[in-house]
Amino acid sequence: MDLVELKIFKTVAEQGGITKAAAALHRVQSNVTTRVKQLEERLGTKLFHRQGRKLVLSSEGKVLLAYADRLLRLSSEAQAALKGHGPHGLFKLGTLESTAATRLPPVLARYHRGYPAVRLELVTGTSGALVDQVLRGEIEAAFVAEPFPPKNLEMQHAFTEELVLITPKGHARVARPQDIDERIVLAFTTGCSYRRRLEAWLGRSSVVAERVMEYGSYHAIAACVAAGSGIAVVPKSVLRAIGVEAQVAVHPLPASVANAKTMLVWRSGHRSAPLDALRKELR
Repeated sequence: MDLVELKIFKTVAEQGGITKAAAALHRVQSNVTTRVKQLEERLGTKLFHRQGRKLVLSSEGKVLLAYADRLLRLSSEAQAALKGHGPHGLFKLGTLESTAATRLPPVLARYHRGYPAVRLELVTGTSGALVDQVLRGEIEAAFVAEPFPPKNLEMQHAFTEELVLITPKGHARVARPQDIDERIVLAFTTGCSYRRRLEAWLGRSSVVAERVMEYGSYHAIAACVAAGSGIAVVPKSVLRAIGVEAQVAVHPLPASVANAKTMLVWRSGHRSAPLDALRKELR
C-alpha cells in the first residue's frame, strides 16, 4: 500500500473531514479527496460515511485504520533504526486511574529520560474498556487488573496491588461479608475488575448489594464512603496517595480478593520499539 495514501486516509479519519485534514496535511482539498477516492476504488469498498458535515469511518474503514496505524509506525521505526535512532513517535498507552496515580510516575519518568523521542499519550479507563481498546487497535498497550479475558492478548506482570475494603468511620470490624452493615457499593463502571472482585466475594456468601453507585474517580468514591454513602474496594496505595485513610474505616480482605495483579497487555503478535522499551523498563 502507498504510505502517503494511508497517511492521508488516517488524517481524514482523525480530523473527521476533508477540509480539516487538508489543512493539517498542508494539501489542497481536491488532492485529499482524490487520494481517498483512489484508495476506496483500489480496495473496492467505502471507507467513510457522511453524517451531517462530518465523515465517519465505515466498518471497513475502522479495520483499515488499525492496519494504517501499524504500517505507518513500522515505516517510521524502520527509518529511525537505519539512522541509528532509538524508539520514537506516538505511543498510546492505557492505564487504570489507580495505576496512573500511584505506580506509573517513577516508571514513566525513567522512560522519558531514556527515550525522550517517544511522545507518550495516556488514556485512563476500566480494565474492560481498556482491553477492548487494545483489541480494536485504538491504543497500543494498557495496564489492566485481573480478572480480564486473555483471548488474543499477550501480557507481562507489572505490579501487585493490595485491595482493602473501606467503610464509613466507626463501622465494626469486617471479617466476612455478613459483617457489612452498609449494602450500597460505590465503584467504577461495570468494566472495573476490582468491582467484580468485590461482587464475587459478596456473592459467595449470598450477600447482595442493595444498589451500585458509579463514580469516575477514587477521590469521589473515598469522599462518599467517608460521608456514609456506602462501601468500596480500593487499592491500599490509592488511600495513601489521596490522604483519606483517617476519614474511613479500612478492613483487610482475604488474600484471594486482596492480591490483584496489574498486567501490561497488548494484542497478540504486536511489536513496536516504544512497547519493547516499556517492557524492558518494567523488568
